[in-house]
Amino acid sequence: MERSYDALIIGAGIVGAAVAYRLAERGLRVAVLEAASVPAAQATAKSAAGVRVQFSEAVNVRLSWASIQEYRTFEEVFGVSSGYRPIGYLFLVPEGAEAAYERAFATQKSLGVPVERLTPGEAKKLADFDPDGVAFATWGPADGVIDPHLVAHAYLKAARGRGAELFTETPLLRAGRRGEAWRVETPAGPFTAPVVVNAAGAWAGEVARRAGFELPVEPVRRMVFMTGPMPEARGLPLTVDVATGFYLRGEGERVLFGRSNPDEPPGFREGMDWGWLEPTLEAGLDRFPWLERAGLDQRASWWGYYAVTPDHNPILGWMPGVEGWVNAAGFSGHGVQQAAAVGRALAEEVVDGRAHSIGIDPLRYERFERGKIVQEKNIV
Repeated sequence: MERSYDALIIGAGIVGAAVAYRLAERGLRVAVLEAASVPAAQATAKSAAGVRVQFSEAVNVRLSWASIQEYRTFEEVFGVSSGYRPIGYLFLVPEGAEAAYERAFATQKSLGVPVERLTPGEAKKLADFDPDGVAFATWGPADGVIDPHLVAHAYLKAARGRGAELFTETPLLRAGRRGEAWRVETPAGPFTAPVVVNAAGAWAGEVARRAGFELPVEPVRRMVFMTGPMPEARGLPLTVDVATGFYLRGEGERVLFGRSNPDEPPGFREGMDWGWLEPTLEAGLDRFPWLERAGLDQRASWWGYYAVTPDHNPILGWMPGVEGWVNAAGFSGHGVQQAAAVGRALAEEVVDGRAHSIGIDPLRYERFERGKIVQEKNIV
């Protein structure tokens, strides 16, 4: 039996859930198609959960700040807390990189978001690190963490309260445009709608191929490591050593840490790469020598996928040349940070024809055709 809707959302992670809620709020009949047996169980559940305004590009600053503001007052609207905790983000800027991060800081200040420029001595009051080679630090006191799984489920519950329907174990097998609507084939039967939103995370590229076109989004495995209990964890903000890409933050009595492997090949590789632990620690110990005392909790460590684009920024909005197809994909590790604002912007894109609460033009697919990729510096 064919089921018909106004919009189909492919993927029930935090981004798909936010888009579904905002479309249902605008009065559309929405179906969310999730391949897994439960929603928000992939990248959303495996995120390091950080939210920050400290980006170098204005569009990313705006999306993240609008999302943080929604997460701060989430309970007032959705009846449950987002888990937002403003533990702060601290970027340690090395000598030689001052100009790029001064420009990023100036952009952030011009947009009115809460950021501060600190001397290494001032930064050491927030996190214990070796200041050798650190020129200055930038501090975002409103940056922090949320509970992505909780937020995604709250969006989905609110969407369903407005008539949206959720179908799990319902992967998109193939899709094609038939006149005024898309026909999406699934194991549960066909679904039709004039609009499809691709929010399939690491699977977004494959979803696009099954619809007959290419989208430059690839899955790349990332590892997150966890120490055993240690006193340094208490009050430790998310601290990024820009020189190496190593990051850490407190998680209760433990320290969560990681570093993206630049040589990790794209693809759905599964399981922890324990061989990446040693180079990760080598990068971190120079800046955080106290980590040498940390024991590793292997059972609390985990892996997941980034959905990566060529410029490590999301692809948002209408797909040129593909009628009725909206991209909400390729966040490259920033989906949790930007989901709330993206949900609102893409609902505007579908209902009003164009996003207007926040301009998303720099993040449209057309940038790849025009050679105008987004030069975001603050990638972790």
